[in-house]
Amino acid sequence: MIKVAIYGKGGIGKSTVTSGISAALGLGGHNVMQIGCDPKTDSTINLLGGFAPTPILQYLQEKGQPDTLDAIVRKGFGNVTCMEVGGPTPGVGCFGRGMLTAFELLDEMGAYDIYKPDVVLYDIMADIVCGGIAVPMREGFADKVCIVTSGEKMALLAARNIILALRNFADRNYAELGGLILNCRDMDNEVERVEAFAREMDTSIIGVIPRDTAIHRFEEDGRTIVEGDRTLPTSQRFLDLAATIVNFAEERNAA
Repeated sequence: MIKVAIYGKGGIGKSTVTSGISAALGLGGHNVMQIGCDPKTDSTINLLGGFAPTPILQYLQEKGQPDTLDAIVRKGFGNVTCMEVGGPTPGVGCFGRGMLTAFELLDEMGAYDIYKPDVVLYDIMADIVCGGIAVPMREGFADKVCIVTSGEKMALLAARNIILALRNFADRNYAELGGLILNCRDMDNEVERVEAFAREMDTSIIGVIPRDTAIHRFEEDGRTIVEGDRTLPTSQRFLDLAATIVNFAEERNAA
């Protein structure tokens, strides 16, 4: 099993990217678990026909600990196991602490033994990388971190902050940087701009998702582009990214 945290600033398309990778992995016969770590609870809806599972923190606040995982888990396209952390009560509590509570609950209830995922994907909003948002990389929950960015200044600034935060934990055998995923905004020289940033930060671009109206068309129906039409060139980009994630797992197993 390999656990990959996918970070990036809000609105950069992390959920689109993460769900596309999950769908592609599922098509390839891999057992996948996707955990949405964003208070908006919209990470998994395009694997579930537009309907999110009950957020873990909301369930805990309203009903206490569930008797079974069925209360907070739904199965989506490609048999992907879908969960949403949700957020704390507005104005009260810390989202990072909420993530940790949710992750500990999944451990306590044996989620990884029950669902036996080959790949776990965390979809994490990170405009500001506070200690709480860094929980997956610093608490040992994730093995790799991938960062979704565009060529826009604020997206690259967020990516830089995430990389710097990650490198603060480099001597503790926590998560390692897997690379950047460019989610294009059709800026002038966007690929070249992000390639230059990758060189500056001593990393690489592991995937490029073009701006494609088909992505949004299928999302209107609550589907990923991979589910909608796996033969499209953009779907192939997600299939390629899925292969990269599988390579991460193979490299880790060989180490």
